[in-house]
Amino acid sequence: MTAFTIRAILSGIIIALIAVIGRKAPAVGALIASLPLISVIGMIWLWRDTTDPLLIANHAEATFWYVLPSLPMFLLMPWLLRAGFSFWVALTSGIVVTIILYLATIMIAARFGVRL
Repeated sequence: MTAFTIRAILSGIIIALIAVIGRKAPAVGALIASLPLISVIGMIWLWRDTTDPLLIANHAEATFWYVLPSLPMFLLMPWLLRAGFSFWVALTSGIVVTIILYLATIMIAARFGVRL
């Protein structure tokens, strides 16, 4: 339980820092958020818990494939916000599109032998 608590606190601090920095400098906050910090930290914790190189390799590859369908959200949301939609509508739309694209990615990847 101690390891989980440390992991949760560290992850929360990163998210809080992004929010605080983003208020002062949106581009810097976005840069920090775009870094694969959580993925890298997750891989470090996974390695610490398992020391299984195949598990880490599968995790890293799946992360790559799941990043791709999440990217359109970061274009859809600003477009909707600038078009006058509320934050919650833009966010919900971005999430729904991302879920649909995740499902499509899983199905398309399976056709090429990639298991996600």
